[in-house]
Amino acid sequence: MPKLIVASNNPVKIGAALDGFQQMFPDQDYLAEGISVPSGVNAQPMTDEETLQGAYNRADAARKIQPDADYWIGIEGGCDEVNGAIEVFAWVVVLNGTKTGKARTGMFYLPESVVALVRQGIELGHADDMIFGRSNSKQNDGSVGLLTGGLIDRTAYYAHAVILALIPFMNPELAFP
Repeated sequence: MPKLIVASNNPVKIGAALDGFQQMFPDQDYLAEGISVPSGVNAQPMTDEETLQGAYNRADAARKIQPDADYWIGIEGGCDEVNGAIEVFAWVVVLNGTKTGKARTGMFYLPESVVALVRQGIELGHADDMIFGRSNSKQNDGSVGLLTGGLIDRTAYYAHAVILALIPFMNPELAFP
């Protein structure tokens, strides 16, 4: 059974990685484990580039610590300020011995009350908890779940990007950047 190492102990990220692999390769069973590794970027990445780098750093660090796995997955949530608004998204990086897959989630905007806290340097998950009166929302529904009334939870939000990051693995005869 192929082993997935998710570069986080967050059950949302582990579940999203497993869900994405199972959807993309439904005839295969996987064992998914989480491991805590540093992102090498700010706790709250504030640019698209920094967020992608954090996802790659996490996947690469997991590969170095657990080299006996088949795939290493880094998922990094981030923000980017564009035209005075803050966009929220995540990057997913999937590594194996020979290929790298990467994809970004869809993007959405934060309400001004959350933006004010993020601009003060408060991590998005903590800002959400403060505004919405929640506790540890980043390991549950996250911003996307809170703002969509649960229609899209954080696991589903990340799982789509995992699927997209697996495109190079689904199409091994094609070259990808």
